Amino acid sequence: MRYFAIFLFLSALSLTAKGQLPTTFQWAPGGNAFYEADKGEITRVSLPDFKPEVYASPLIDGNVPLPGISGIQVSEDGAKALIFTNTRKVWRYETKGDYWVFSKAGNRLTKIGKSFPEASLLYAKLSPDGNKVAYVSGNNLYVDDLRTGQTKALTHDGTKRRINGTFDWAYEEEFDCRDGFRWSPDSKQIAYWQIDASAIRDFLMINNTDSVYSFTIPVEYPKVGEKPSPYKLGVVDVSTGKSKWMQVPGDPSNTYLPRMEFTRNSHQLVVQQLNRKQNESTLLYIDTRSGKSTVFYQEKDNAWIDIKSIFDHDPSGWDWISDGNEFIWISEKDGWRHAFRVSKDGKNEKLITRGDFDIIKPLRIHEASNSYYYLASPHNATQAYLYRSPLDGSGNAERLSPVNQAGSHDYLIAPDGKTAIHLFSNAKTRPHSQWVSLPDHQPLFNDGSRPAPNQLDIEFFKVTTKSGVETDAWLVKPKNFDPAKKYPIVFQVYGEPAASTVLDTYGTGLNRNYAGDMSADGYLYASVDNRGTPSPKGRSWRKAIYRNIGVINIKDQAEAAQAIFEKFPFIDTSRVAVHGHSGGGSSTLNLLFQYPAVFKTGIAVAAVANQLTYDNIYQERFMGLPQENLQDFINGSPITHAKHLEGNLLYIHGTGDDNVHYQNAEMLLNELIKHNKQFQFMAYPNRTHGIREGEGTVQHMSTLFTNFLKKHCPPGAK
Repeated sequence: MRYFAIFLFLSALSLTAKGQLPTTFQWAPGGNAFYEADKGEITRVSLPDFKPEVYASPLIDGNVPLPGISGIQVSEDGAKALIFTNTRKVWRYETKGDYWVFSKAGNRLTKIGKSFPEASLLYAKLSPDGNKVAYVSGNNLYVDDLRTGQTKALTHDGTKRRINGTFDWAYEEEFDCRDGFRWSPDSKQIAYWQIDASAIRDFLMINNTDSVYSFTIPVEYPKVGEKPSPYKLGVVDVSTGKSKWMQVPGDPSNTYLPRMEFTRNSHQLVVQQLNRKQNESTLLYIDTRSGKSTVFYQEKDNAWIDIKSIFDHDPSGWDWISDGNEFIWISEKDGWRHAFRVSKDGKNEKLITRGDFDIIKPLRIHEASNSYYYLASPHNATQAYLYRSPLDGSGNAERLSPVNQAGSHDYLIAPDGKTAIHLFSNAKTRPHSQWVSLPDHQPLFNDGSRPAPNQLDIEFFKVTTKSGVETDAWLVKPKNFDPAKKYPIVFQVYGEPAASTVLDTYGTGLNRNYAGDMSADGYLYASVDNRGTPSPKGRSWRKAIYRNIGVINIKDQAEAAQAIFEKFPFIDTSRVAVHGHSGGGSSTLNLLFQYPAVFKTGIAVAAVANQLTYDNIYQERFMGLPQENLQDFINGSPITHAKHLEGNLLYIHGTGDDNVHYQNAEMLLNELIKHNKQFQFMAYPNRTHGIREGEGTVQHMSTLFTNFLKKHCPPGAK
């Protein structure tokens, strides 16, 4: 058995964000095996005996091995494998590169899109019958016929601003929409998005360092209040190359279309449309022959509606059951995030996940065993466990994760529902992975490994603010802690609807911005989750922040800090610091400006200083339209409160940030200068939102962060 390779895979997987399948791994149909790519070959491993067999090796083009394999797609019959290599980054992710098809018969390797420049193909997919590969290059859609070797252009009008088969910046950033086309089940048609970004104004980033003459880098970026890029849905006949445009109701300049799939019928699409405010969701069927659409299911919310990618980080796919006569739909309509089974016509629905709790993430539907698997944590919002509910809605939720493993669990469940890769960690335990059987959750083999402890003195607890809000929090105590002495405290903050910081998982309580060991140096380190963070505490908790970003979250954070001071008398309230990145940077500024009596020192990185500068999809989802409630945007923006700065501020931003633009820094600087507020500022030339590019960047920023903190919030007991 190739245990070594399997364990390497598991080790890497345990660190994969959100437990998503790596693209070099694929379940075989039925779930009794899996494929994995490693070191230039693809292996098929059967389950539950873990017997490996080489599927494709060596993967060589002439005498040259393929560059690093970043993804595989094995056809349903196992006859072919599509291989993704030589990748390049597009905005956030490595989505552009070269594709090859390995044919089991004849052991042949064929390059896709041979006539295109190196590493210029995106989102290539085998057709369901395995005879063709479709892909995007230069914002046009193409198909290669694997039998004839011919390449056919399916669209011809793609430009930088007319985008076929993929998406613009805002759709990618806020809806996770990247792959913008779908094969029909019969392999005869492809449905695709066309995004028209021609009316979206460019935001110009300036590069001053890579040439003696500066030059601009334009990014089509719809600011809040600006209309989104209009969309069209096309269906192209692969044999003729002719497209037909679907008749989608509504104004495409004032609505969004984040989901589209074929049903099990090759002549029918199902799509989800959101209104501009994203608080109304409409599901439609579209007949690809006539182009006509029919509304069959609608939902409204007083705040916003989360789409699929918000809770499972992938907008693709549609969960059909009962031979396509029903589908699974996740909604907060009863106050909790629950799964419902809905009839295809949308007229009948039944609750599956009964109880006062939220689904954290859906995992697997297994009809044969009447099982719906998902992550939830009804009793502790900082953790996550595997639950199963009867798919027919007839029973209550059943926890399957071990009772002796408190913390955060995730699972990659095979299609047959019999085996899973189990991922576990908590703040005091390093990530650990194992294969288990389901539903009994027994290890498939024992390699002798055990979850390893993480030496961190962290405590999770709850505090109630003076406004009556119960919040989750954690605190890491210094080494050689003496409760009779006073210690400085540093708060990590995010505070917005995109993320929580109080999670009982590995990495919580560690400050990667700090050069050294905060605990050894004598700091208390803490974090709080306010209302509006995506904790599994019900709809009311998450949506309390609607039209209140920069207000309600800041109030909760400040009042929670004060409650923590009362709870722990060893905190030195004259030495209180806060730091955060992106939305956390915004919260840091607001805490420093709005509550100067509480927070004395702040380090804000890549912050939205002015909410009117951020993109329309995110900002309008959570704040409404500035044309209707402009004052809410003003009230929540740090720049509005900058004149109240009393403490010590370090502000950091990358000039090449295409997400939160550098203009936020300069706007904020001007406001601070106007009011004669002294502060420290660091601009990192051409660095993007993460501020990690460039030689020495990470070390420099860590040194800067640490020196500033030690100077203005000195460590150690008193």
